[in-house]
Amino acid sequence: MTAVVTSAGATTHNPHDQSQDNGLDWYAIDWQKVNGEVRRLQARIVKATQAGRWGKVKALQRLLTHSFSAKVVAVRRVTENQGKNTPGVDRVIWNTAAKKARAVQLLKGRDYRALPLRRVYIPKSNGKKRPLGIPSMWCRAMQALHLLALDPVAEVTADLNSYGFRRERSCADAIEQCFNVLSHSNCAEWVLEADIKSCFDRISHEWVLANIPMDKAILKKWLKAGFIDKHVLYPTEEGTPQGGIASPVIANLVLDGLEKQLKEKYPKNTPKGQRAKVNLVRYADDFIVTGSSKELLQDEVIPLVKQFLAERSLELSQEKTRITHIEDGFDFLGQNVRKYDGKLLIKPAKKNISNFLAKVREVIKANLHTGSGKLVAKLNPQIRGWANYHRHIVSRKTFAYVDHEILFMLLKWARFRHSKKSASWRKAKYFQQVKGRDWIFFGQLPDSQGQPRNIQLVLADKVPIKRHIKIQSGANPYDPRCEPYFEKRLDVKMEGELKGKRELIRLWKEQKGLCPMCDQKITKLTGWHSHHIIWKVYGGTNLRENRVLLHPTCHTQLHNRPDLTVVKPGSDKEPSKGLSGMP
Repeated sequence: MTAVVTSAGATTHNPHDQSQDNGLDWYAIDWQKVNGEVRRLQARIVKATQAGRWGKVKALQRLLTHSFSAKVVAVRRVTENQGKNTPGVDRVIWNTAAKKARAVQLLKGRDYRALPLRRVYIPKSNGKKRPLGIPSMWCRAMQALHLLALDPVAEVTADLNSYGFRRERSCADAIEQCFNVLSHSNCAEWVLEADIKSCFDRISHEWVLANIPMDKAILKKWLKAGFIDKHVLYPTEEGTPQGGIASPVIANLVLDGLEKQLKEKYPKNTPKGQRAKVNLVRYADDFIVTGSSKELLQDEVIPLVKQFLAERSLELSQEKTRITHIEDGFDFLGQNVRKYDGKLLIKPAKKNISNFLAKVREVIKANLHTGSGKLVAKLNPQIRGWANYHRHIVSRKTFAYVDHEILFMLLKWARFRHSKKSASWRKAKYFQQVKGRDWIFFGQLPDSQGQPRNIQLVLADKVPIKRHIKIQSGANPYDPRCEPYFEKRLDVKMEGELKGKRELIRLWKEQKGLCPMCDQKITKLTGWHSHHIIWKVYGGTNLRENRVLLHPTCHTQLHNRPDLTVVKPGSDKEPSKGLSGMP
């Protein structure tokens, strides 16, 4: 049962009392208890799924989706993510505490009517456009609510080597698994590069409704909602729309089971000379299958894959599906996997490099009349993000090449702006020497006090190469038994993210990686604020004893509820009145 704690510590909210729900104070929600209740039910769903007690799973899912705790967590998710300010067809967004509180009342299955999706198009690398469906906030919140009950089941039943759109898994894990199955001298030499044709758009509704373990009535409303494109309503008879919160998990559930079929047909405990060496690595709808021979993949594996997909009304893409020898190499998730004289090397793919440089070139061309400081501010996130993606593989030479290409783009930019100035003048104005390295592009931006400060262009070559440690295939983020494992992984990850910020690392470790307001993990994805327990204007210091790390949303809640109290993690002192710093 979720409680809201006032300054006096009294429980004032009963989640089963609808009359009180109407007067819900969003900033008064006790997020520690709310999240604890959701996690407890999710752990029970995992245990029931592992035991094959599907009746129990269904009962627990209903209990979770009807709970007050799950509803407020769902509303919080859709009002804090990147799409929080992107409306659906109704043009409604929930951007105030009052709207969020009222939204909790909308999450009732019997009153739910799925609205059509707003269709938008985004360009693809091949020149085509990918259709996206943007649900209304109401539909997004309903999807987030039921996803809380569906995702624990999906994690238990998922293919072990499926890495796309799953918690705690990434492209780096998929690439590391490719290395594991292809790097040894006696590994498979042939690879089936497979791609499913219009996967999200062609999934069979009948198969989904018959096999996805969730409320069928709600699921059918999502699938049959239709979409509006240029003010025209189109029905949806197949597919699950890209853009919905639940769509990636549903697509994963549709494709799960292929790895199990392959393992049953090609077990690993066969005699050494007869091993088929069949392994699957999948990221969303892109996957590879290894094999001991081209004939095995062509005559046996491809027909099995086609039959598996046909049951779901899917088929392989003819233009993107091919069989390749490992010495010729193949591209997977923007990286090239290839053996050179028997040694497997994974490098950034040429197409990925050219696409990245093309994006950088577009940014520079679009800012020919922009100051160098603003240009650096726009380029740095792109360069840093691209380099961080490729930092786990053999990419040092590629990073140096990319830096060289970007330097020449910036030289052209400077020459365009100052065509009548000399090269030495342009160099002095836009480039400087840093730690013995010349030609570092820089500019100036105002700091918090309005004073100009130098900002340097990030160099990809300065991003350290670090080997990625792949997640254990059977690790489940909803299983309490795996909690210590994920905590260790998060410790390593956050120390890397906070490298050079000793005070933040100490604060993060003191709090055991948890926000003291909501008791949830603080990660790079969630973000954080370093909050002064006693405000500086009231005499508070910058010492670590006077600071805590909070989620940005929890920080906002704190400043809207000065009557709340908190104990600094690790402290044996009584909480001071008003975490917001009021004396």
